[in-house]
Amino acid sequence: MQNIIIDKPYKFVPPNHNPLWPKVFQPILRPLLRRQHGLEKITFEGLEHLRASLDAGHGVLLAPNHCRPCDPMVMGLLNGELGRKLFIMASWHLFMQGRVMAWLLPRLGAFSVYREGLDSASLKEAIAILRDARGPLIVFPEGLVSRANEQLQRLNDGVAFMARSAARQGEKSGRRIVIHPVALRYDYGGDLLKTADEMLSGIEARLTWSRKANASLRERIIAVGEALLALKELEYLKAPQPGALEERQARLIDAILAPLEAEWTVAKKDADVPNRVRALRSAILPEMAEGSIDEAERARRWGQLADLYLAQQLCLYPPDYVARRPTAERIIETLERFEEDLTDACAVHGPLSVRVRVGPAIEVPAEKGGSPDPLTGSLREALEGMLSDLGRGAAIPAGTGWSS
Repeated sequence: MQNIIIDKPYKFVPPNHNPLWPKVFQPILRPLLRRQHGLEKITFEGLEHLRASLDAGHGVLLAPNHCRPCDPMVMGLLNGELGRKLFIMASWHLFMQGRVMAWLLPRLGAFSVYREGLDSASLKEAIAILRDARGPLIVFPEGLVSRANEQLQRLNDGVAFMARSAARQGEKSGRRIVIHPVALRYDYGGDLLKTADEMLSGIEARLTWSRKANASLRERIIAVGEALLALKELEYLKAPQPGALEERQARLIDAILAPLEAEWTVAKKDADVPNRVRALRSAILPEMAEGSIDEAERARRWGQLADLYLAQQLCLYPPDYVARRPTAERIIETLERFEEDLTDACAVHGPLSVRVRVGPAIEVPAEKGGSPDPLTGSLREALEGMLSDLGRGAAIPAGTGWSS
């Protein structure tokens, strides 16, 4: 399990509003992205939409899709493109990864949000930034890194809620609040067969498999995916399960979450796995943070948190993601998720390029106007349309076992 859960009392971390700090760090962002994430080329499109909103004095919320860990750094480059300080809502655990990160993130405009409970301080900060038009506010509405560039996860309604709250507060001054959807489209430009073979060989070695000389890339990916799923089915369901992949995923996730929901009396309000996981974490963590339980109980709860992490990771594998439309990017993304789930880390697999497209403004009404939230629906429709328009990804070479 990656270190994303902090068992300490939460303390809000506000942003530093000094506009000089982003200018100091702006020159190192592109070299960092190149070295740490293999990102060689970054291009921006549609900035005229954003500049028009800023020039008009609107409160601006930028809502990008979130497919890679480097997305916040990519969005941070907009500071140099616009000459305006950006603000970004970031998970609290990022601020707890040592003194350097704790010092750096606020100066880059980041402020914390506590994902495992109600965070009124973070919400107030976000609303104030929008209401007072202090600068563009970046919030990732998916809330999680999907590693699926062409498929959005469910969008959290919190983005629409904070934007509408700012719109209500801004009515007295006549300030409008707008949301700009931002599509991040990554393209892989390396040798797919070589990179995929190296990644699969490492994964197969961890599974103690010997290399099958005549197996295609497609056959090897399917075999690894089946094996990883079957191993977890053995652990939680005592035997590999029959049925289609989507059915097996859902069955395994429910086998993990349902007993915990029963123990912690957390109602299953909907089928959305991240929401179910979030509700359970909110029940499990408070006494851990308070230090009011003994070490045996703390260890037991850490085991439950690891189970929740697994359920969340499982839901991030879109069924038939590669088979439905095989591209170099989808293949690399799937293998990266295999690596990440086996090792809690992922090596750099480049070179990558990214196109950042800012869409036209979506005006935010002060009132909700229906359920499901129409503002969230409009944002999703815009993001999906932009991602589709940005292309279908690089064609795959012959010899993978798939036809492009």
